[in-house]
Amino acid sequence: MKFGFKQIAETAFLAALTTIVLANIVQAGAGPVQVFILAGQLGQPTLPEGLVLDLDADRGVSIVDGRVASWHNQADSKAKEFVATRDASHKKGTGHPVLKESVSAIGGHNAVVFKRQELINSDEDAFDHLTTGSGYTWFAVMCVYPQVSGLKDVNSFFGNLKNGGNYEGFWAGLNDDNTLWMGSRNGITFGRWDDNNPQVLGPKLEVNRYYVIAGRMGAGTGNVTIELFVDGTRPVDSSPVPVNPKGNPSKMAIGQERDATNHPGHESFDGELARLLMWDRPLTDRQFEKTLTSLKNFYALSPP
Repeated sequence: MKFGFKQIAETAFLAALTTIVLANIVQAGAGPVQVFILAGQLGQPTLPEGLVLDLDADRGVSIVDGRVASWHNQADSKAKEFVATRDASHKKGTGHPVLKESVSAIGGHNAVVFKRQELINSDEDAFDHLTTGSGYTWFAVMCVYPQVSGLKDVNSFFGNLKNGGNYEGFWAGLNDDNTLWMGSRNGITFGRWDDNNPQVLGPKLEVNRYYVIAGRMGAGTGNVTIELFVDGTRPVDSSPVPVNPKGNPSKMAIGQERDATNHPGHESFDGELARLLMWDRPLTDRQFEKTLTSLKNFYALSPP
C-alpha cells in the first residue's frame, strides 16, 4: 500500500488541527454546528453524516505487481474494501485496474484507470437501503475514454444491481458515444428503461476531460425523484421513480454495473476515477453545493 511521507505528515497535522478546532468550539459554548471532517489533506472536506463510501485514489490503494489489487473505503462503513477478483490476464477484457499517479489535470492527485475492469465489495447488503427508502447522494471525480461496446450503450462505472431477477439497485454509466446516464431500479419490473427503471440522461462527455458528476435520490416511500448533475448544482435531468421497500440489490461494483460473474467486463466502462463518494441520504441543496465546491477546489477544477 502506498503512503508517502507528505501524506502521513499532513494527516497527523490535520488530526491535531481538528482536535484544536473542536476544543475551541466546545470551550466557546457554541450551539449545534455542522462540522466537515478534514479527510486526509488540507482543503478536502466531506460531510460525515451518512457517508458510506469514500474511495480516494490518493489513499488506500493496494498495488500488487504494478496493478490495483484492492481499494480501501475511507468511510466508516460495512463495505470495507473493493477487491479485484478477476484474473489479471485480461481474458475477455477483465482484470485489475491500474493506479495513475500525479495527474496534472486534477492538481497532481492520483486516479484509478479502468479498462473494462472492476473492483467488487463482498458485502451483499451494505448499499441495499439506499434505494429502499433512505435515498442517496453520490459524487464522482472522473474522466472518460472512448468506450469499447459490449452491450450497446451500457458502460457502467458503478452499480449494485442484483445478479439476476429484475436486477434492482442503482447504477451510473455511459452510452457508447459517452453520453452520461444514471438510474435507480426498484425490482418491480425488468425493463431496462421504464417507469420502474428510469434512465436520467446527461450530456455527452468529452474524452480525457475531468468532471465532477453527481446523482441524488430522495428519501421515503412512494414516488421520489432521482437527479443527475454535471459540474453544477442544477440537475441536467431528473425523473420520478417508485420506491420498493422490499427490493434486494447486491454487491457494489466499481467499474461495472454489478458483480457480473456471467460476463465480467462486458458492461464496464473505460476511464479514470479519482474519487467516488456516497451518502445514504439525499444531501440538502446547501450541503450539495458545499461538497461540490470542496471537490472542485481540491482537484483544481473550475469553480461551480
